[in-house]
Amino acid sequence: MINRKIIISVLLVLFTATFAFCQSEMLKPVVNSLAFYKKTKDLKFLGLAKKSMDSLITTHSDSLDLQKSVYRSIVNSSILYSDSLNTLKQSPVLFDQTVQLIDKISGWKKIGRYSAEMAYVNNCIANTYIRKGFGFMGTSDFVNAAQSFIKARKYAPDFKRIDFYIAYSNNKLGNIQDAAKYYNNLIHKGNPKAEYIQTAASLYNSIGDTAKALEIIQEGRKIYPTDRVLMADEANIYNNKKDYGSLERLLDPLLEAHPNNADIAFVAANCYDRLNRYEKAESLYSRAIELNSSAYDPVFNLGLLYFREGVLKDGAGKAKDLIMAAQMLEKANEISPNDIKGLQALQLVYTQTQNKNQLNKVNSKLKQLTNQ
Repeated sequence: MINRKIIISVLLVLFTATFAFCQSEMLKPVVNSLAFYKKTKDLKFLGLAKKSMDSLITTHSDSLDLQKSVYRSIVNSSILYSDSLNTLKQSPVLFDQTVQLIDKISGWKKIGRYSAEMAYVNNCIANTYIRKGFGFMGTSDFVNAAQSFIKARKYAPDFKRIDFYIAYSNNKLGNIQDAAKYYNNLIHKGNPKAEYIQTAASLYNSIGDTAKALEIIQEGRKIYPTDRVLMADEANIYNNKKDYGSLERLLDPLLEAHPNNADIAFVAANCYDRLNRYEKAESLYSRAIELNSSAYDPVFNLGLLYFREGVLKDGAGKAKDLIMAAQMLEKANEISPNDIKGLQALQLVYTQTQNKNQLNKVNSKLKQLTNQ
């Protein structure tokens, strides 16, 4: 149902965080290598930073040192983020070890001193999970893709696009309710894209929750009042609910936004028909037919409209409308010759006009189709 091109978004540019590298003599080789990488973008300096950092972790006491652990996280997460092809030949367990380290030190009492550093580290890990997720999506493994994006969300909860990736993956898996939930999260995070609103409404509609779909559309139209898709979606809900009073209020902007759309012209015509607005209904049925002459419904409905008006009149007006009704219903019969309702409508017209030859043909056809 939803096939949107997804482009990976980078959470930050490497080493643009506001934190300053520490000036500890012990960590100076690590800091220098990180600085050289920042300047040259040469991955070998990240490799040197890791070798220097690993040399500082030799005892259990070293592994409990907060500053060393933070900088170890910085170095490892930088490698994971930057060296996607693993040109530095790091161990395949580096990612899991780094995630475990980050999760561990995030709960330490004095970690608040390193809030900027940890924000950087978390974003690097989130990006790495996102990259993994896109790798799974490339092989249509949406189960693992969704899991990767959910893990990314843990480390970058304010990055709205992650909810989109999770929603997209769940939708591909057929988990429509979960997909709708994440799209719903997106539209409540401020300044949502119109596509998020459209998709969330579509998903709720597909699971039968039209009340929620309508609520989302109405909120969305406060932000995007002239969005063509949202207007059409709202109109469809009103039309399906037969809420023609609410639908009528949308028709002018909807028709203006979709001047050459036969389906919308038909929906508008049907609405005016139901509201006994004869002239508007006739005009819009005619427009729908002009835009798509092979569509059955607008031809059939216009025939019925002429018939209803004809039986209410006398004299020349009655005869004219009944002739028009016969013409339109005969045209509808050409489009769909075995439609029972169409034949029954012709039966009524021919009875009114006393056209016995045509009435006998219709009666015979109906008998064949209904086995009566």
